[in-house]
Amino acid sequence: MDNLFIAASPSSPEVDFRFDERTFSLKGESYPENAAQFWGEIIAALRRFLAADDASAAIIVNVALAYFNSSSTKMLFSLFDALNEKAESGAEVVLNWYHDEDDDTIFEFGQELQEDFPALAFHDHAVKSQ
Repeated sequence: MDNLFIAASPSSPEVDFRFDERTFSLKGESYPENAAQFWGEIIAALRRFLAADDASAAIIVNVALAYFNSSSTKMLFSLFDALNEKAESGAEVVLNWYHDEDDDTIFEFGQELQEDFPALAFHDHAVKSQ
């Protein structure tokens, strides 16, 4: 399966899904005009990978989103739901959640993810403000 890379724009995050390395990264901000359109193919590609995947190595997910709007939140839940289903089937899925140490909103969203998707191995990473 081909890797998926989408460069960041002013309103959408960098997406770097390296299927061959089993690492998926999101960073930046997400408030695209049409979140379903932006995230739709990304989630579909992830689901195709997860359905065909039978390797035993861990899947590593690195998320460093500084901001995302409510439409993106819904799409992110779909993405994390797919990963959680994979983890429930026995795969190790590690979610590294990066947030500014002073950003309570992003921190709390990470805590919510941890509660809503308990099969994911969640790791919170507070990053010092620059």
